[in-house]
Amino acid sequence: MNPLVCQDLCYAYIRRQPVIAHFSHEFRPGITLLKGYSGSGKTTLLKLLAGYLRADSGRILTPGGTPVRSRRYLRREVSYMFQGINLLPLLSVERNLRMAAEMAVLPGRRWKPRCEQLLRELGLTELRHRRADKLSGGQAQRAALARTLMKDTPTVLLDEPTSGLDDGNTDIIKRLVRSDGAQRICIISTHDSRLFDIADEILDFDLPVSC
Repeated sequence: MNPLVCQDLCYAYIRRQPVIAHFSHEFRPGITLLKGYSGSGKTTLLKLLAGYLRADSGRILTPGGTPVRSRRYLRREVSYMFQGINLLPLLSVERNLRMAAEMAVLPGRRWKPRCEQLLRELGLTELRHRRADKLSGGQAQRAALARTLMKDTPTVLLDEPTSGLDDGNTDIIKRLVRSDGAQRICIISTHDSRLFDIADEILDFDLPVSC
């Protein structure tokens, strides 16, 4: 698989100092952690890589060569787990996963076994018919990860996937991310030191940047 390449990226919110300043890096298959304090630019970088924000300058080269802000890239080549749980509250866990697959235009022969795998590995099989708004915090976080991974994309971006979780829920998420992330480019924004041992590389966003 080709890397996800950042070339001299800069981004600043209106009337503020740059959050991302001359950032260059090649993200290769495996797990990369972006560690750092709140406001250090981790989430901003994830949103640039997802195509949700447009860089002020610099380039992003996707593994498949698809433009980073194109519809195809957003639907089929990248998955994003938001820091706030992004489930449709009135739908069941299983229906949330199915909708993610439908948005990515995955055929049933691909999404059905993928759904069963994710429900099983995240301990959600018995909760598959429960509405998202009836889940506990840990259950909802695991369901949100399952929904993100349903698209089975080459690039996965996770924003604070274990924030506020106890050790038990964190261990469940770590096991799946460790096995699934090795097969793709998996970039995780986190300040949770419990995730450090699953990383293939760690980028420290606490280090000062200049533009």
